[in-house]
Amino acid sequence: MSTQTSSTIQFPYKRTLGPVISRFFSELTAQRIVGIRSGDRVIVPPMEYDPETGEELAREFVEVGPAGTVVSWTWVAEPGKHHPLDRPFAYALIKLDGADTNLLHVLDAGSEDAVSTGMRVAPRWRDEPVGRIDDIVAFVPGETAEGPAAGEAQDVQTMDFFSTITYTDVLSPTAERYAASMRAGVLKGQRCPQCNRVFLGRGYCSVDAIILGEEHEEALPDFGVVSNYTIVTPTPYPGQKETEPFARASVVLDGDEMVIAQQQIIGIPVSEIRVGMRVKAQWFPEAERDAAEITSKGWGTVAGFIEGWLHTGEPDEPAEQYLNRVF
Repeated sequence: MSTQTSSTIQFPYKRTLGPVISRFFSELTAQRIVGIRSGDRVIVPPMEYDPETGEELAREFVEVGPAGTVVSWTWVAEPGKHHPLDRPFAYALIKLDGADTNLLHVLDAGSEDAVSTGMRVAPRWRDEPVGRIDDIVAFVPGETAEGPAAGEAQDVQTMDFFSTITYTDVLSPTAERYAASMRAGVLKGQRCPQCNRVFLGRGYCSVDAIILGEEHEEALPDFGVVSNYTIVTPTPYPGQKETEPFARASVVLDGDEMVIAQQQIIGIPVSEIRVGMRVKAQWFPEAERDAAEITSKGWGTVAGFIEGWLHTGEPDEPAEQYLNRVF
């Protein structure tokens, strides 16, 4: 049976809200719900343009609710990980007092039998509002809102968003063997019988375009020499984890031309990294070695298995021998 791995890629970014939605979310932080007047109607949530005519609306905001009436609903008996509550709940269209349109939100009523069209509901407020629609955690049966005492409104101009993709890969027999050896702390590659180059976890030779099988596998040393490196100085971006300069290096394994690129040199300041420096792999503890990194970081990667490369303290190799070489 083939091994499957799941990987998630998440891209954080910020969105500016504009004057109308910004006002709506700012008011939520003070436990107030506002709509916008459009002729004889009050639209909730507020919109910048009339949905019927397309005309820009005057900024006449109207406080509504906080209680309202359930217009329609649907029950979610088995919530998934992406749902707002971890227990059965209803999605409901709620017409807030003073509003002429319906607000879609979560209704936490305890059971399906407790939900009905026409029932009265009120918001349960978040303990620490941040200026999002889930500052209202859910609506609950009754006329009285739940939550802490209201504070001063915050000025909310932007919102953090996360674009997320989760995908599943099926590991090839080559990748399965590679992952198994890496879990055991053994670095294995496949040597091409024609060009004599070694590849990690790939199953084919990129130069000669021939299939490489189990018979071409051999154990490789987990120590070698830094052949080149780049120091990266981070610039701010949403979701950034690195805040200090860091290095990525290529390591030539001893006794071979095998190069592992984009490696982290650990244990010394980046200013002390140099070409010719001898290094040895620092493996993650066996229980923490993760085959999913093979698919998320690329076939043949050591990410998820090797934490980084430590300076061995041995004398450097001559840096000149790495000049004018292409790996």
